Amino acid sequence: MTTIKHIGTPRHSGRYPWGSGGDPEQRSPSFLGQVHALRKQGLSEVEIATGFGMKTSELRKRESLAKADKRAADFATALRLKDKGYSNVAIGKRMNRNESSIRSLLDPVLKERADVISNTAKLLEEGIKKQGPIDIGSGVETHLGIARTKLGTAVALLEEKGYTVKYIKIPQVGTGKFTSMKVLAPPGMEYPEIYKNRDKISMVNAHVTDDGTTAYGLKPIQNVDSKRILIRYAEDGGTQKDGVIELRRNVDDLSLGNSRYAQVRVGVDGVHYMKGMAMYTDSIPNGVDIIYNTSKPKGTGNDKVFKIMEDDPDNPFGSTIKPGGQKGALNIVNEEGDWKTWSKNISSQILSKQNTGFAKKQLDLAYDLKKEEFDEIMSLTNPAVKSALLKPFADSADSAAVHLKAAALPRQMSQVILPISGIKENEIYAPNFRHGENVVLIRHPHGGTFEIPELIVNNRNVEARSLIERAADAVGIHPKVAERLSGADFDGDTVIVIPNKHGLIKTTSPLVGLKNFDHKTMYKKYDGMEVMDDKTKQLKMGEISNLITDMTIKGGKPEEIARAIRHSMVVIDSPKHELNYKQSYIDNNIKDLRETYQGGAKSGAATLVSRAKSPVFVKERRDKLLIDPKTGKKIYEETENSYVNKEGKIVFRKTKSTKMAETENAFTLSSGTPMERIYADHANALKNLANRARKEIVKINPTQYSESARKTYENEVASLKSKLSLAFRNKPLERQAQLLANKVINTKRKANPGIDAPDLKKIKGQALTEARRRVGSGKQKISILDREWEAIQAGAVSNNTLMQILLNTDLKKLKQRAMPHGANVLSSVRRSRAKDLYNRGYTLSEIADAIGVSITTIETALK
Repeated sequence: MTTIKHIGTPRHSGRYPWGSGGDPEQRSPSFLGQVHALRKQGLSEVEIATGFGMKTSELRKRESLAKADKRAADFATALRLKDKGYSNVAIGKRMNRNESSIRSLLDPVLKERADVISNTAKLLEEGIKKQGPIDIGSGVETHLGIARTKLGTAVALLEEKGYTVKYIKIPQVGTGKFTSMKVLAPPGMEYPEIYKNRDKISMVNAHVTDDGTTAYGLKPIQNVDSKRILIRYAEDGGTQKDGVIELRRNVDDLSLGNSRYAQVRVGVDGVHYMKGMAMYTDSIPNGVDIIYNTSKPKGTGNDKVFKIMEDDPDNPFGSTIKPGGQKGALNIVNEEGDWKTWSKNISSQILSKQNTGFAKKQLDLAYDLKKEEFDEIMSLTNPAVKSALLKPFADSADSAAVHLKAAALPRQMSQVILPISGIKENEIYAPNFRHGENVVLIRHPHGGTFEIPELIVNNRNVEARSLIERAADAVGIHPKVAERLSGADFDGDTVIVIPNKHGLIKTTSPLVGLKNFDHKTMYKKYDGMEVMDDKTKQLKMGEISNLITDMTIKGGKPEEIARAIRHSMVVIDSPKHELNYKQSYIDNNIKDLRETYQGGAKSGAATLVSRAKSPVFVKERRDKLLIDPKTGKKIYEETENSYVNKEGKIVFRKTKSTKMAETENAFTLSSGTPMERIYADHANALKNLANRARKEIVKINPTQYSESARKTYENEVASLKSKLSLAFRNKPLERQAQLLANKVINTKRKANPGIDAPDLKKIKGQALTEARRRVGSGKQKISILDREWEAIQAGAVSNNTLMQILLNTDLKKLKQRAMPHGANVLSSVRRSRAKDLYNRGYTLSEIADAIGVSITTIETALK
């Protein structure tokens, strides 16, 4: 009797996987091979089944499964070879099978592939006939549910029919950069026509929400009847609260929700609107619901007291109303809690007017913190993560060299100011600061130390507590204090509040030349006078602000600075109060000041601080940035794009930059003063740090991919790829949002050719926010979980995929994950700062607040 020994089941036993050799039957015969060999020996099905220790029915099932298993393996091998370009004959030779059997294996899947490509091509073609040119760029394939290669093949089929592929550049709203959009256009449509109608480019079956809101996402404005408003004019005390809109409590259409104050716009009678800070009051007369405070005298018509609604049905206020900010008749621009998120750095315009020692200390600290960030990134071991963090770091260091902002002081905060008539002139209600401590208030724009009031915190003022107790980001001051703050109003003006226990911020007495100076009375409009518009105001304010900065840095006399300050007060209020700024220019002899401190009546910025952000136009550059591997400096490739001007001359296209960004040495912008030397050294140090970061990027080798790690972290890799796919889905939606927003912006520009930069910025922000909402765009930031981070660190993800993941993740969170700090460990820079603050008399609580750690961490660091 023949003896059959069981040697294992297919694909399970043995050192090597079944079928891994050239002949699948060699060495360890497969289950099918064994059965076939036994049949050739003449054994019956019953005998074979008995030999394997199973019933005949089980033998048949096992044989059927094994055949299906082998066919699947053969199919996978054949398809892999087919995708590499092998013919059916060549595949047959490799697999020791004839060509017809290979064709039989592959025909079903190839037909399915062909059907998918054919159907995709048909869908694209129908879309173009219905919609016009369509977006076929990155991410579109995820919406179509096919592979990128299949989409490419479908597009190639249409190109054979005369359809064309073009690349259109569209401006990125708010960044100044461009997005390249890959477009499939119908036969005969050339680039100029596509570009001219780029706002009509869409995705196949694109859906844009239209819920009746305006292009800025606003619902119809709910107006209030002017009979509900009591106007408090100058004679009645309106000047002291100029810009404040006082509301009766518990009125449905005037509810601030959970906020106690907000910067709002309120429509009045469908013709006018109120602009200012809304807050509740308990002293409103019967018969009205609102008190509107104004510095205008009695008898002034509503056209002067209120603002006239703009002729723009999309937004009659001309302001950015925050998403979800329409609450009844209140249209909210900012509300309680919004101001505390504003920047906490110290601008060069403020710091350059302090003493050089203080300026150097804060700038050095800003650099040290930046250098620490660089060192932390360099300590990483994952090349892709290091590269992903170094790129934005280099950009941020370059940007810091232009903006020249210094490190914030302990517990420094941005706060909106509100009037409290019952508080003393030397006091401030500031619930975010300590009762009894001294604080300084600095407003931007900032004339000098004489515009910095130093006040004592009084958090027990009854009136203030009844109105804004525990306010998230507001302070209450006496109305007269606002006059010293560059003539601030209470319509949403903000200040930087800084505890000044050690007198680091220097303040000086108000200038004699500003005492009793009433610019609104002195420079009233005369009949026929042309009133300054907002665009001119921005230009003139930039000029006079630069002059004041230059005068201060160069040691201008107090009486000269007073002349410049007086003129700045006239300029900033000229559009609002219709002031004669031209006469102010003459009376204050601004021409002489510019000649003395700037080298000429039309010379402009004359010191590094004022020149740093001055615009300069350079030849248009390509988006791709190259790096000099030896120096780390940027290498720009110019586009050579040009046009013919009205005189028939060829002119190369330019792009806007800044003087600091374009110079390699900040000292080229300096006039040689001690303060400028400090800033030049700081800017050069930041530029060098940016170049070091770029040099390191060039040196980085790709992440080493590990196949074994991929198998170990198979689920995590699949999860990361799934998240990346979701991120890619947003790309075409974001391009659609950019197209839609650009259409709105261009329409507004044509309707208002003289629009100024601040208003245009508001329009861009509103248009893009609403466009994103309508197309469903919203960047899907990839959140990396602990186990997924392990997979990345182990090399389970290819370098290309990893770079795509990192480009679509939150870099702040990535830093936190990549650069963990112990709970009670401070870096050397932060430890040094903590010791310095401690030696200057700061409490542990104050030091912890300044550095952003716990008191326990500070205690550990100071031991």
